[in-house]
Amino acid sequence: MTSTTGTPRPSSLDPEIAARLKRSADGLLPAIAQQYDTGEVLMLGWMDDEALHRTLTTGRCTYWSRSRREYWVKGDTSGHFQWVKSVALDCDADTVLVKVDQVGAACHTGARTCFDEDVLLKDAETEADSAVPASDQ
Repeated sequence: MTSTTGTPRPSSLDPEIAARLKRSADGLLPAIAQQYDTGEVLMLGWMDDEALHRTLTTGRCTYWSRSRREYWVKGDTSGHFQWVKSVALDCDADTVLVKVDQVGAACHTGARTCFDEDVLLKDAETEADSAVPASDQ
């Protein structure tokens, strides 16, 4: 695994898993965090091989911060932990889906998810259902 500065970041990730991964040019994979029991999409973070290894072995989500250029474990500073329930690769092995039990807010803004503030298109059926008074349902 090589950083964008060309400096290798060592990893303990199982070589068989590492060989399957299709990383971006900067050596990262998008990692989608999803609430395990509701299916709610919480956030998108980035993982390199070592962040994935730490996530798989510690039971807590570890990400690579592109801005700070360091690893961060969700919840270490905020108290809003992500307890890992399962980890899966997509069919192309270029995205990781981490199903978690989210404690507190997932978004750095304090919102439950990173995807509930700026909805560009709303499901027409859901909107139509919410327009019907409860007494008519």
